[in-house]
Amino acid sequence: MWDNPRLLNVVAGALVGVAALAFAVMGSVLLLRSELFPVREIEITTALKKTTRNEIESALRGRIGGNFFATSPDELRAALERLPWVRSASVRRTWPDRFEVALEEHVALARWAEVSESSQPLALVSVYGERFFGRSEEKALPLFVGPRGTEQEVARRYARFAGIVAPLGARPQRVVLTPRYAWQLRLDNGLDIMLGRDADAAEVRLRRFVEVYEANLRKGGRHPYVDLRYPNGFALRIAESKG
Repeated sequence: MWDNPRLLNVVAGALVGVAALAFAVMGSVLLLRSELFPVREIEITTALKKTTRNEIESALRGRIGGNFFATSPDELRAALERLPWVRSASVRRTWPDRFEVALEEHVALARWAEVSESSQPLALVSVYGERFFGRSEEKALPLFVGPRGTEQEVARRYARFAGIVAPLGARPQRVVLTPRYAWQLRLDNGLDIMLGRDADAAEVRLRRFVEVYEANLRKGGRHPYVDLRYPNGFALRIAESKG
């Protein structure tokens, strides 16, 4: 072995590599434990409407440990995305002592309740059809009711239904998808509409009803209920006059 120069060079190279790796590992450990690079600032780079500074500080508390190099941006991002109104977060290091945080917040489209006897609102649905557990004091938000996992479909149909009934000067106040996957609407003018299970066909019947209503029925008084589940017509309940 000792008289084989090529083998000696290989062994020497391997020893140098092991030594370099050991020094690199030791240097990394010392760097992560060093107090020379503390994190001094968390900068929020986006304007926030629903998420408070206190919520952010609470979410990050205990996760900014060690120093600038020891703090994990991925861990901070995951903690922030658990906040109710945060849809997504990005976190990046900015040398020498700062982290920049950008948050995208949910925009509430409606209150959400799963189909049950009480159908009490349990969450919110965003404009992307995503359910989240924020709290809103906006009483004008419509109510969506449906089986779990149907939030995006209900949000999509809500937008289409709203466009169809717009000529009535009304908007859907409540959109229900029953356990049998039948659609029901309540408009903010008090009109309840039964649409049936085939949503595409229901849109066609709803559009036809709006045209007929505008042309012939609007002057006939208040109509609290219409059943559009018939293929060639509809049933209309006329409000009883008082006195």
